[in-house]
Amino acid sequence: MSLMAFSLSKDHIQAPPGFNRWRVPPAALAIHLCIGQVYAFSVFNLPLTRALGITHSTSADWQLTELGWVFTLAIVSLGLSAAVGGRWVVQAGPRKSGMAAACCWGLGFFVAAAGVTAHNIWLLYLGYGVLGGCGLGIGYITPVSTLIQWFPDRRGMATGLAIMGFGGGALLASPLSEWLMSRFASAESVGVAQTFCVLGAVYLVVMLYGALAFRVPPPGWRPPGWAPPAGSTASSTQSTPSTAADVRPDQAIRTRSFYMLWLVLVVNVTAGIGVLGQASAMSQEIFPDAIDPGRAAYFVGLLSFFNLVGRFAWSSASDKIGRKPTYAIFLGLGAVLYAVVPLTGLLDNAWLFVACFAIIMSMYGGGFAAIPAYLADVFGTQFVGAIHGRLLTAWSTAGVAGPALVNYIRQFQIERGIPRAEAYNVTMLLMAVLLVIGFVCNLLVRPVAARHDAGPA
Repeated sequence: MSLMAFSLSKDHIQAPPGFNRWRVPPAALAIHLCIGQVYAFSVFNLPLTRALGITHSTSADWQLTELGWVFTLAIVSLGLSAAVGGRWVVQAGPRKSGMAAACCWGLGFFVAAAGVTAHNIWLLYLGYGVLGGCGLGIGYITPVSTLIQWFPDRRGMATGLAIMGFGGGALLASPLSEWLMSRFASAESVGVAQTFCVLGAVYLVVMLYGALAFRVPPPGWRPPGWAPPAGSTASSTQSTPSTAADVRPDQAIRTRSFYMLWLVLVVNVTAGIGVLGQASAMSQEIFPDAIDPGRAAYFVGLLSFFNLVGRFAWSSASDKIGRKPTYAIFLGLGAVLYAVVPLTGLLDNAWLFVACFAIIMSMYGGGFAAIPAYLADVFGTQFVGAIHGRLLTAWSTAGVAGPALVNYIRQFQIERGIPRAEAYNVTMLLMAVLLVIGFVCNLLVRPVAARHDAGPA
């Protein structure tokens, strides 16, 4: 075995005695801050529609409908790569999988830059959508099992720290991308290709640093003074279903609880991601007198902020109140808030509208952050990374369903003569119904039967 392969192996990165476990979350955060850029991809859409005309779109330029597939492909590839590569991530360890994610994500930007330079949409799809999407999927699940092993006493908080970075990545990437494009823009270029190259190089270096900083705990390691609750590997909350042993991924996907959690994630993400993609236009159309483009931009930024904060706050709270009650709040309160949104338009109350979606976005982010800990509670910790990877196919499904529901129902309503300010009402009520279905699915999550236990590894 080569020295490089040995240094990346899971056995070689076992932490020495006295290792401070708080050195691991920054490594996870570094990776998630980088891949969180995907939520800021929309800043490139308009410049790319005039990549040839520079100052205006020409007949040969790309349309927004074509460019919309870049983000969709990235999210679909995220879910599929996480599902297919989840078992390998657990076996290979976080250092090796983290480096693989860094190479895919960083190189995806360079291929995308080549696509922009050559004005070849398929290279853009391949680079950012497929190759970059694989980096997203592997990078997203890489820290999960490692953090849960280091923080069995604070699973929600630990995964929330890392996944918070995914929500915050766009807050950094959006202004940075705008600034880079303005610096590189010229009479011959809108600056997107050059910006892709800079971002690819920066993300590659930062993610490699994060990957190399990973360590795994020795077998049987526990935090000083902590012991798992009697008869359970789960967290201390009695209100969360728990399993007494670890369940292998191929067994987990045969349980009802896995599919109930899959549906819970689908409806929670569908409800949130559709709003994220249409937030600016929706706020202006419902409140044309109160919200202009500038205020709409602040609204989008506020949603990103609550998405970020919710990932840490809700996942930490789930350590105290339990995962099942936390998701009951997400889905029950979320249904109520979506049902209230049409009333905000009737009342012409923009502040209530903003408050509803701020809370909704915090629970959207919290749903992402708390789900790994929920899986560890139900299926055990040993294979949680692989199980989480398979569950993320729900994200791929919601990434297509959410925007489609919001956009197509809105268009259908407008074509029927419904005023633009009321065109979202049916969609909001449909989201409320979906969340009620998710609420029921969450209630049906049960401890895993003993026949699914993995036994000695």
